[in-house]
Amino acid sequence: MSFASIGGVTLHYRLTGSPDGPPLVLINSLGTDLRIWDEVVARLADRYRILCYDKRGHGLSDAPAGPYGLDDHVADLAGLLAHCGARRAAVCGISIGGMVAMRLATRHPGKVDGLILCDTGPTIGTPQMWNDRIARVRDEGLPALADELASRWVSPAYREQQPAAFAGWRNMLERCSSEGYVASCATVRDADLSAELPSIAAPTLVVVGANDLTTPPEVARRLADAIPHARLKELRDTGHVPAIEQPAGLAELIREHLSEVVHV
Repeated sequence: MSFASIGGVTLHYRLTGSPDGPPLVLINSLGTDLRIWDEVVARLADRYRILCYDKRGHGLSDAPAGPYGLDDHVADLAGLLAHCGARRAAVCGISIGGMVAMRLATRHPGKVDGLILCDTGPTIGTPQMWNDRIARVRDEGLPALADELASRWVSPAYREQQPAAFAGWRNMLERCSSEGYVASCATVRDADLSAELPSIAAPTLVVVGANDLTTPPEVARRLADAIPHARLKELRDTGHVPAIEQPAGLAELIREHLSEVVHV
Protein backbone atom coordinates (compact mmCIF):
# COMPACT_ATOMS: atom_id res chain seq x y z
CA MET A 1 0.00 0.00 0.00
CA SER A 2 1.16 3.53 -0.77
CA PHE A 3 0.22 6.78 0.94
CA ALA A 4 0.93 10.44 0.27
CA SER A 5 0.21 13.61 2.23
CA ILE A 6 -1.34 16.10 -0.18
CA GLY A 7 -2.17 19.48 1.32
CA GLY A 8 -2.28 17.88 4.76
CA VAL A 9 -4.67 15.09 3.66
CA THR A 10 -3.36 11.52 3.58
CA LEU A 11 -4.38 9.77 0.37
CA HIS A 12 -4.15 6.05 -0.26
CA TYR A 13 -3.10 5.20 -3.80
CA ARG A 14 -1.89 2.37 -5.99
CA LEU A 15 0.46 2.77 -8.96
CA THR A 16 0.61 -0.30 -11.19
CA GLY A 17 0.96 -1.40 -14.78
CA SER A 18 3.63 -0.83 -17.40
CA PRO A 19 6.48 1.27 -15.92
CA ASP A 20 7.06 2.96 -19.27
CA GLY A 21 3.41 3.23 -20.31
CA PRO A 22 1.51 6.51 -20.55
CA PRO A 23 -0.17 7.50 -17.28
CA LEU A 24 -3.85 6.72 -16.76
CA VAL A 25 -5.79 7.85 -13.68
CA LEU A 26 -8.95 6.04 -12.55
CA ILE A 27 -11.22 7.94 -10.14
CA ASN A 28 -13.82 6.04 -8.13
CA SER A 29 -17.45 6.93 -7.53
CA LEU A 30 -19.25 8.03 -4.37
CA GLY A 31 -19.09 5.46 -1.57
CA THR A 32 -16.54 3.24 -3.32
CA ASP A 33 -12.77 2.89 -3.19
CA LEU A 34 -10.02 1.96 -5.61
CA ARG A 35 -10.94 -1.74 -5.50
CA ILE A 36 -13.75 -1.16 -7.98
CA TRP A 37 -11.04 -0.80 -10.65
CA ASP A 38 -9.25 -4.11 -10.06
CA GLU A 39 -10.69 -5.94 -13.07
CA VAL A 40 -10.28 -2.89 -15.31
CA VAL A 41 -6.66 -2.47 -14.26
CA ALA A 42 -5.95 -6.14 -14.97
CA ARG A 43 -7.04 -5.59 -18.59
CA LEU A 44 -5.04 -2.38 -19.14
CA ALA A 45 -1.88 -2.90 -17.10
CA ASP A 46 0.05 -4.21 -20.10
CA ARG A 47 -0.14 -0.82 -21.79
CA TYR A 48 -0.61 1.93 -19.20
CA ARG A 49 0.93 3.14 -15.97
CA ILE A 50 -2.24 3.24 -13.88
CA LEU A 51 -2.90 5.40 -10.84
CA CYS A 52 -5.90 4.49 -8.67
CA TYR A 53 -6.59 6.23 -5.39
CA ASP A 54 -9.14 6.60 -2.63
CA LYS A 55 -10.69 10.06 -2.75
CA ARG A 56 -10.65 11.98 0.50
CA GLY A 57 -13.36 10.57 2.74
CA HIS A 58 -13.14 7.10 1.18
CA GLY A 59 -11.24 3.87 1.67
CA LEU A 60 -7.95 4.27 3.52
CA SER A 61 -7.62 7.99 2.80
CA ASP A 62 -8.29 10.65 5.43
CA ALA A 63 -11.85 11.80 5.99
CA PRO A 64 -11.43 15.41 7.16
CA ALA A 65 -14.43 17.39 8.28
CA GLY A 66 -16.60 18.48 5.37
CA PRO A 67 -18.19 19.66 3.29
CA TYR A 68 -15.72 19.08 0.43
CA GLY A 69 -15.77 21.31 -2.61
CA LEU A 70 -15.06 19.94 -6.06
CA ASP A 71 -11.88 22.00 -6.08
CA ASP A 72 -10.73 20.15 -2.94
CA HIS A 73 -10.90 16.86 -4.82
CA VAL A 74 -9.17 18.38 -7.85
CA ALA A 75 -6.34 19.76 -5.69
CA ASP A 76 -5.92 16.30 -4.15
CA LEU A 77 -5.59 14.72 -7.59
CA ALA A 78 -3.25 17.38 -8.98
CA GLY A 79 -1.04 16.99 -5.93
CA LEU A 80 -1.06 13.22 -6.19
CA LEU A 81 -0.09 13.37 -9.87
CA ALA A 82 2.86 15.57 -8.95
CA HIS A 83 3.79 13.23 -6.10
CA CYS A 84 3.86 10.32 -8.56
CA GLY A 85 5.92 12.27 -11.08
CA ALA A 86 3.19 12.42 -13.73
CA ARG A 87 3.09 15.72 -15.60
CA ARG A 88 0.19 14.61 -17.80
CA ALA A 89 -2.28 11.73 -17.79
CA ALA A 90 -5.40 10.36 -19.34
CA VAL A 91 -8.19 10.52 -16.75
CA CYS A 92 -11.22 8.27 -16.32
CA GLY A 93 -13.81 8.93 -13.63
CA ILE A 94 -17.17 7.50 -12.62
CA SER A 95 -19.96 9.75 -11.28
CA ILE A 96 -18.33 12.20 -8.85
CA GLY A 97 -15.05 10.92 -10.27
CA GLY A 98 -16.15 12.14 -13.68
CA MET A 99 -16.89 15.55 -12.20
CA VAL A 100 -13.37 15.67 -10.73
CA ALA A 101 -11.97 14.70 -14.13
CA MET A 102 -13.93 17.43 -15.93
CA ARG A 103 -12.86 20.13 -13.49
CA LEU A 104 -9.23 18.99 -13.73
CA ALA A 105 -9.47 19.25 -17.52
CA THR A 106 -10.83 22.82 -17.39
CA ARG A 107 -8.61 24.15 -14.59
CA HIS A 108 -5.44 22.27 -15.58
CA PRO A 109 -5.78 21.47 -19.28
CA GLY A 110 -2.06 20.83 -19.64
CA LYS A 111 -2.32 17.88 -17.28
CA VAL A 112 -5.00 15.97 -19.22
CA ASP A 113 -4.28 14.00 -22.41
CA GLY A 114 -7.73 12.44 -22.70
CA LEU A 115 -10.96 11.96 -20.78
CA ILE A 116 -13.29 9.04 -20.22
CA LEU A 117 -16.39 10.24 -18.37
CA CYS A 118 -18.49 7.36 -17.03
CA ASP A 119 -22.05 7.69 -15.75
CA THR A 120 -21.70 11.33 -14.80
CA GLY A 121 -22.99 14.75 -15.73
CA PRO A 122 -22.35 18.47 -15.28
CA THR A 123 -24.85 18.18 -12.43
CA ILE A 124 -26.17 15.03 -10.78
CA GLY A 125 -29.53 14.99 -9.06
CA THR A 126 -30.91 18.04 -7.28
CA PRO A 127 -29.74 19.94 -4.20
CA GLN A 128 -32.83 18.77 -2.32
CA MET A 129 -32.10 15.12 -3.19
CA TRP A 130 -28.58 15.45 -1.80
CA ASN A 131 -29.73 17.31 1.29
CA ASP A 132 -32.25 14.55 1.95
CA ARG A 133 -29.59 11.88 1.54
CA ILE A 134 -27.18 13.70 3.83
CA ALA A 135 -29.90 13.97 6.47
CA ARG A 136 -30.76 10.28 6.18
CA VAL A 137 -27.13 9.19 6.53
CA ARG A 138 -26.73 11.37 9.60
CA ASP A 139 -30.00 10.17 11.14
CA GLU A 140 -29.98 6.48 10.18
CA GLY A 141 -26.33 5.71 9.43
CA LEU A 142 -24.84 4.66 6.13
CA PRO A 143 -25.42 0.89 6.63
CA ALA A 144 -29.18 1.51 6.75
CA LEU A 145 -29.06 2.96 3.23
CA ALA A 146 -26.41 0.66 1.77
CA ASP A 147 -28.73 -1.85 0.11
CA GLU A 148 -30.81 0.88 -1.52
CA LEU A 149 -27.81 2.84 -2.77
CA ALA A 150 -25.70 -0.10 -3.92
CA SER A 151 -28.67 -1.38 -5.91
CA ARG A 152 -28.26 1.64 -8.18
CA TRP A 153 -24.66 0.70 -8.95
CA VAL A 154 -25.62 -2.39 -10.94
CA SER A 155 -28.44 -3.74 -13.07
CA PRO A 156 -31.15 -5.93 -11.52
CA ALA A 157 -29.71 -8.89 -13.43
CA TYR A 158 -26.31 -8.50 -11.76
CA ARG A 159 -27.83 -8.42 -8.30
CA GLU A 160 -29.91 -11.51 -9.05
CA GLN A 161 -27.18 -13.51 -10.75
CA GLN A 162 -24.24 -12.53 -8.54
CA PRO A 163 -25.66 -12.12 -5.02
CA ALA A 164 -22.36 -12.76 -3.25
CA ALA A 165 -20.52 -10.17 -5.32
CA PHE A 166 -23.32 -7.66 -4.78
CA ALA A 167 -23.16 -8.28 -1.03
CA GLY A 168 -19.42 -7.63 -1.09
CA TRP A 169 -19.81 -4.30 -2.87
CA ARG A 170 -22.61 -3.36 -0.47
CA ASN A 171 -20.24 -4.15 2.42
CA MET A 172 -17.74 -1.71 0.94
CA LEU A 173 -20.36 1.04 1.00
CA GLU A 174 -21.46 0.17 4.54
CA ARG A 175 -17.87 0.57 5.75
CA CYS A 176 -17.28 3.89 4.04
CA SER A 177 -16.73 6.81 6.41
CA SER A 178 -20.12 8.44 7.02
CA GLU A 179 -18.40 11.81 7.42
CA GLY A 180 -16.51 11.34 4.18
CA TYR A 181 -19.63 10.18 2.39
CA VAL A 182 -21.83 13.11 3.38
CA ALA A 183 -18.99 15.57 2.78
CA SER A 184 -18.70 14.19 -0.77
CA CYS A 185 -22.48 14.25 -1.23
CA ALA A 186 -22.10 17.99 -0.66
CA THR A 187 -19.46 18.07 -3.41
CA VAL A 188 -21.96 16.74 -5.94
CA ARG A 189 -24.81 18.85 -4.57
CA ASP A 190 -22.84 22.06 -5.03
CA ALA A 191 -21.15 21.27 -8.35
CA ASP A 192 -22.37 22.59 -11.68
CA LEU A 193 -19.96 22.19 -14.58
CA SER A 194 -22.41 23.24 -17.31
CA ALA A 195 -20.63 26.49 -18.17
CA GLU A 196 -17.23 24.79 -18.28
CA LEU A 197 -18.02 21.96 -20.69
CA PRO A 198 -17.44 23.90 -23.94
CA SER A 199 -13.89 24.69 -22.81
CA ILE A 200 -12.83 21.05 -22.46
CA ALA A 201 -10.12 20.52 -25.05
CA ALA A 202 -9.06 16.97 -24.16
CA PRO A 203 -10.42 14.25 -26.48
CA THR A 204 -13.42 12.92 -24.58
CA LEU A 205 -15.38 9.69 -24.48
CA VAL A 206 -18.64 9.62 -22.52
CA VAL A 207 -19.72 6.17 -21.31
CA VAL A 208 -23.08 5.30 -19.76
CA GLY A 209 -24.77 2.16 -18.52
CA ALA A 210 -28.06 1.49 -20.27
CA ASN A 211 -29.66 0.72 -16.88
CA ASP A 212 -28.19 3.69 -15.02
CA LEU A 213 -30.95 5.34 -12.98
CA THR A 214 -28.74 8.05 -11.46
CA THR A 215 -27.26 9.53 -14.65
CA PRO A 216 -29.33 7.81 -17.36
CA PRO A 217 -28.46 7.73 -21.08
CA GLU A 218 -30.26 10.99 -21.82
CA VAL A 219 -27.99 12.77 -19.32
CA ALA A 220 -24.95 11.21 -20.98
CA ARG A 221 -26.17 12.35 -24.39
CA ARG A 222 -26.51 15.96 -23.19
CA LEU A 223 -23.04 15.76 -21.65
CA ALA A 224 -21.49 14.46 -24.86
CA ASP A 225 -23.29 17.10 -26.92
CA ALA A 226 -21.93 19.89 -24.70
CA ILE A 227 -18.25 18.84 -24.93
CA PRO A 228 -16.54 19.64 -28.23
CA HIS A 229 -16.10 16.52 -30.39
CA ALA A 230 -17.00 14.14 -27.54
CA ARG A 231 -18.23 10.65 -28.39
CA LEU A 232 -20.83 8.59 -26.55
CA LYS A 233 -20.83 4.85 -25.93
CA GLU A 234 -23.50 2.87 -24.06
CA LEU A 235 -22.89 -0.36 -22.17
CA ARG A 236 -25.84 -2.73 -22.25
CA ASP A 237 -27.19 -4.35 -19.08
CA THR A 238 -25.15 -2.01 -16.89
CA GLY A 239 -26.02 0.27 -13.99
CA HIS A 240 -24.24 3.30 -12.53
CA VAL A 241 -20.80 1.76 -11.85
CA PRO A 242 -19.57 -0.05 -14.98
CA ALA A 243 -16.21 -0.89 -13.41
CA ILE A 244 -18.08 -3.33 -11.16
CA GLU A 245 -20.55 -4.77 -13.64
CA GLN A 246 -18.81 -4.58 -17.02
CA PRO A 247 -15.05 -4.25 -16.40
CA ALA A 248 -14.15 -5.98 -19.66
CA GLY A 249 -16.46 -3.79 -21.72
CA LEU A 250 -15.30 -0.63 -19.98
CA ALA A 251 -11.63 -1.54 -20.33
CA GLU A 252 -12.11 -2.13 -24.04
CA LEU A 253 -13.75 1.27 -24.49
CA ILE A 254 -10.91 2.94 -22.58
CA ARG A 255 -8.31 1.11 -24.66
CA GLU A 256 -10.01 2.00 -27.94
CA HIS A 257 -10.39 5.66 -27.05
CA LEU A 258 -6.88 6.15 -25.73
CA SER A 259 -5.28 4.27 -28.59
CA GLU A 260 -6.52 7.10 -30.81
CA VAL A 261 -5.58 10.04 -28.62
CA VAL A 262 -2.59 9.00 -26.46
CA HIS A 263 0.73 7.85 -27.93
CA VAL A 264 1.65 4.40 -26.60
